[in-house]
Amino acid sequence: MKLFPFAHATHPDWSMAAGLVLAQLRAQMALRDYAANPTLGLLYITDHYAVHAQDILEHVSAELPEITDWSGTVGVGIASNNVEYFDEPALAVMLCAVPPHQYRVFSGVAPLGVGEGMGFQPHTALVHADPTTPDVGELVDELASRTATGYLFGGLAASRADTVQFAISGNGNIKGHGKASGVFRGGLSGVAFGEDVPVVSRVTQGCQPLGEQRTVTKAEGNVLLEIDGRPALDVLLEDAGISLDKPKEAMQLLRATLVGLTAPGAEAVVERARIFGSDVVVRHIIGLDPARHGVAVASQVQEGTRMAFCRRNAQAAKADLVRICAEIREELEPEELEVHVASALAAPEAQAGPHVARGIAGAIYVSCAGRGGPHFGSPSAELQIVRRALGDVPLVGFFAGGEIARHHVYGYTGVLTVFLESPAAGG
Repeated sequence: MKLFPFAHATHPDWSMAAGLVLAQLRAQMALRDYAANPTLGLLYITDHYAVHAQDILEHVSAELPEITDWSGTVGVGIASNNVEYFDEPALAVMLCAVPPHQYRVFSGVAPLGVGEGMGFQPHTALVHADPTTPDVGELVDELASRTATGYLFGGLAASRADTVQFAISGNGNIKGHGKASGVFRGGLSGVAFGEDVPVVSRVTQGCQPLGEQRTVTKAEGNVLLEIDGRPALDVLLEDAGISLDKPKEAMQLLRATLVGLTAPGAEAVVERARIFGSDVVVRHIIGLDPARHGVAVASQVQEGTRMAFCRRNAQAAKADLVRICAEIREELEPEELEVHVASALAAPEAQAGPHVARGIAGAIYVSCAGRGGPHFGSPSAELQIVRRALGDVPLVGFFAGGEIARHHVYGYTGVLTVFLESPAAGG
């Protein structure tokens, strides 16, 4: 297996940052353990560079002509191995050594499925989406249905400037793009991967339930009217510890309270460690209906939906992030290793190293814009947790306005996806 070359840099001048990134990539591509002939590039920029998106894409693609395909987007922050860039101009690139016949770049003008006539069957997909797109949740769900596994990973772009996505393939354009530049606004874009591109992906939650798991017994649109047969507002006040006798304190607690929803029939909602499971989607409380003792939430809710009121919790988020990294490592490392491999992995210098025995070629981490930085206690703390738990693997990603995993759009979560060793992968 060859590691995916990756690089990141910050500079007020995007061309200087791009130069630093290109130098790092070329140096890695000359190393034995890194892929020398990748063809797919992932490009993430902070919103400081959004106005220069076209120039950046044209520059890096011209400097790396061997990379025929590009995908990516913008975030209020971007991530790479052990580092986060928030509120500063920065970009990150990872070059993926994936067989060209095992992936397809797609966008709104070249939707997923355009390559099926060539025998390509999408199994999973990396997705970038514009949060202002109408019914974006339904579009994500529909896109998942076009894959064999139903599994998507990615996130909604987040920008205080232009909200852009990168999607370009082959000789400048995907078939159907016409004169499209490769920089898009609105809709969905990304990369679909075939069966021979194995990935492992996990969702980590950032909120902790305040009370027990309950059931919505009466709802109207997005208003919870009854929970477990009781007025929804009464349950909220009880679980969240809110007293209306102290209006100022009550409003502060109410603003900090959210609701975790799970569709009827979905699996475990709350794990033994009091952490939400991956079936839970967290939504804001957007208002109260005193006349009906109802609670309005930022999602349509059906009767029978399971739910729990919750709040963001940094300690719970850290523990859950470590848990998903451990699960990924356990899945990759077999129970029985050859003596020389086990010894190499046990050595102190290998604990954080990208040892090929770990089977990880590269990783993508998409986290909520509200999770990074101060939420974990210090700059880059979230990505430092990932590095300590997963190892020193090639990694890029961004801080999103919503995270995508399977067919859901989440909030306050992190989605970690690793590319595994593939016999079919090129070097």
